[in-house]
Amino acid sequence: MVQPMTQPITFGRITRRNIVSGLALALGGVAVGFDSWAASQQQAMKQTPATTANQSRTSLHQEIDLKATPQRIYEILLDSRQFATFTGMPAEIDPKAGGTFALFGGQIAGRNVELVPAARIVQAWRPTHWDPGVYSIVRFELKPQESGVKAILDHTGFPEGDYDHLFEGWNSHYWQPLTKYLS
Repeated sequence: MVQPMTQPITFGRITRRNIVSGLALALGGVAVGFDSWAASQQQAMKQTPATTANQSRTSLHQEIDLKATPQRIYEILLDSRQFATFTGMPAEIDPKAGGTFALFGGQIAGRNVELVPAARIVQAWRPTHWDPGVYSIVRFELKPQESGVKAILDHTGFPEGDYDHLFEGWNSHYWQPLTKYLS
């Protein structure tokens, strides 16, 4: 509980103690704000139940036209800083074949299986709430076209019941923010 101040604040003399105390309070407020923000992002990524029609589906396919080159999209998806910037969540990505990644503050984890610069990214991919050892395969194909690139996503091998959640998640956590980032 925060105790009310009993003495007025004066600004006449600035000491190291005042500065350190002020910084500690400010950083504490930032940390609390980040924790609150991170919790809201994790809540937004929670599982939603599958519709009956999609209950048994274990793969999905999406295509989106993006106003960028294939090389630019390839770099954004494999660069920790750019990925974190466009998603608004922390990311750690080792951009080599065999390199690991942790996305959205560690909520998604995996390994880069195959990387073909400016053309293809294949990943062993899993939300960390899945049973240990359960991975799906995510494949991004980047096809150049006149207006930019067609990003083709094939996500296969995920558990039954996850289709609707993953389908919407790709739109809301990848394609919408990436489109905004590129504009």
